[in-house]
Amino acid sequence: MTAISIDGPSGAGKSTIAKRLAEELGFSYLDTGAMYRGMTYLAIEKGIDLDDEEAVCRMTQSAMLRYEGQDLYVDDLPAEPHIRSEAVTRSVSLISSYGCVREKMVAMQRMLADEGNIVLDGRDIGTTVLPKADFKFYLTASPEVRARRRYLENKEKSDLSYEQVLEDILRRDKYDSNRAISPLRVPEDAHQIDSSELNIEQVVQIMRDRIRGK
Repeated sequence: MTAISIDGPSGAGKSTIAKRLAEELGFSYLDTGAMYRGMTYLAIEKGIDLDDEEAVCRMTQSAMLRYEGQDLYVDDLPAEPHIRSEAVTRSVSLISSYGCVREKMVAMQRMLADEGNIVLDGRDIGTTVLPKADFKFYLTASPEVRARRRYLENKEKSDLSYEQVLEDILRRDKYDSNRAISPLRVPEDAHQIDSSELNIEQVVQIMRDRIRGK
């Protein structure tokens, strides 16, 4: 079995790249960020104070996450498209910083990774979830490029300006890099890719060539 990790900051295009790479290799794909978004969505739905870590932990203990194919369900609620809302996006870094949430998510991610050839993307895959992954990548781009991509992707369904998106990107970068548990960082043995001037196909090609030893 082969495991491939793709880490990087918010808006780097990890999910898009990971899905495409998994398709080309015939691997399974796991969007770990969606799992944290699912927990955030559930807490919002239940009216839990997101700043109350103990309350979030109590919810986490009984929360049920499952996949049907690529579709995520949280307590039997279909998670898409709710987990992509602005409310979830604003709060997911906070929920992800709680130890109880990370402990449960990491255990689930490792269990799913044991089931076969897989590509996982997130912020701590190569450092915490699968430190012995067969291939590790760290995908990034400048904050301005990441903000522009996210703004263009969501402008039809969001009222946020480019400046607001950039501000959120910078806020999440700072939060994710400085949290006490599993902070965002480059795995020591990861191949780093700056996609600021690369398109999707070029990034996938770089990864595919490295995996195939070219």
